[in-house]
Amino acid sequence: MKVLIIGGAGMVGRNLADTLVAAGQLGGKPVTELVLFDVVPAVTQGTDAVAVRVETGDLSDRATVDALIAPRPDVIFHLAAIVSGEAEADFDKGYRINMDGTRNLLEAIRAQPGYHPRVVYTSSIAVFGAPFPEAIGDEFFTTPMTSYGAQKMIGELLLNDYSRRGILDGVGIRLPTIVVRPGKPNKAASGFFSGIIREPLAGIEAVLPVDDSVRHWVASPASATGFLIHAATMDTAPLGARRCMTMPGLSVTVGEMIAALGEVAGPDKVALIKRQPDATIRGIVAGWPENFDASRATEMGFVADASFQDIIRAHIRDMEAAG
Repeated sequence: MKVLIIGGAGMVGRNLADTLVAAGQLGGKPVTELVLFDVVPAVTQGTDAVAVRVETGDLSDRATVDALIAPRPDVIFHLAAIVSGEAEADFDKGYRINMDGTRNLLEAIRAQPGYHPRVVYTSSIAVFGAPFPEAIGDEFFTTPMTSYGAQKMIGELLLNDYSRRGILDGVGIRLPTIVVRPGKPNKAASGFFSGIIREPLAGIEAVLPVDDSVRHWVASPASATGFLIHAATMDTAPLGARRCMTMPGLSVTVGEMIAALGEVAGPDKVALIKRQPDATIRGIVAGWPENFDASRATEMGFVADASFQDIIRAHIRDMEAAG
């Protein structure tokens, strides 16, 4: 089986690639080739059983995407995107990568006669917009309030239509905010959700730009990898024409996250969180949904974390394993 990960150098892509290489299979079928594509080189190493090929390029360049799809991978994970804060700050770049890049991928697949791959598309809970019900179900209308959310919503509509037309077999997963992201902060407006846990655990001060009362929908990196693998191997017949689902997660406030940090790691870590209100971040976050009814995804076999304390403990284990 040939597998392509678009966005293979990012955190979620790296975790997925490492998992596939270690397992050597996907859905019970051997993975013989894993191609990792991104704007910068991915770092995952292959094995004797799984050959890893690293490619770089621009998803908005159609010729590049055509060449990427020419080997006809069996499963394609489309994880690449300009993140929320950057997409809001750079309107043209956000639409060029998040919308045009996605259309390029789908059109490159359509240009291959007799080709019908499984395509797993990572969408976002940013496709929803206020006013919200107490818990947002998959039946709630999508009215995004950011450019990033609009771009992801367009991707969902394209995935549904190309699947309906039999061009590909798509599954769209609306990821919660992934916490705790390892490494350095990125330009996502949601980055502080990881920062207020990751930095204190590393003994570094963290900036909190919003109030403790802010509530958000989150899941761990391990859960995100599990979502992707399940989406790539599940029976898509029960999805019908509605190929996109909100993934299960945890609805927690910033205050509850900080309390969990204190419970797991102690008050000295909590003391490293410095409150510095940021009007821009607060404005973006104010339009985000807080809680979901992800029963459709749960019924389809997707599983998330049990508690935020478990998410923190998993991050600590990962830190220790990384040395």
